[in-house]
Amino acid sequence: MIKTRILLPLTVLAAIGLAACSPKTNADISDAANSVAADANATGAKAVDDTDAALGAAETRLDNAGAVLSNKADRLSEKADRAADRAGAAISDVGNDIRD
Repeated sequence: MIKTRILLPLTVLAAIGLAACSPKTNADISDAANSVAADANATGAKAVDDTDAALGAAETRLDNAGAVLSNKADRLSEKADRAADRAGAAISDVGNDIRD
């Protein structure tokens, strides 16, 4: 990206400096400037695509981690409910034993 920032202004300066040259030279300079601009656009587009892909992968991993944590939380909640039920039954049994 930095190379593009340096090359583009230099190409423009060269084009201005050689404006008095022959039509063929002007066409060559124009082609070079267009090539530099196309390379800059392609590099920028690739950077955007790479960033989108990385963000998409990160989103998928976060979603998967959230699903795993949710499943673990559900299992822990079920275990806690069963433990509370057993504790309640044990307390009820103790109360019945005391009453008898």
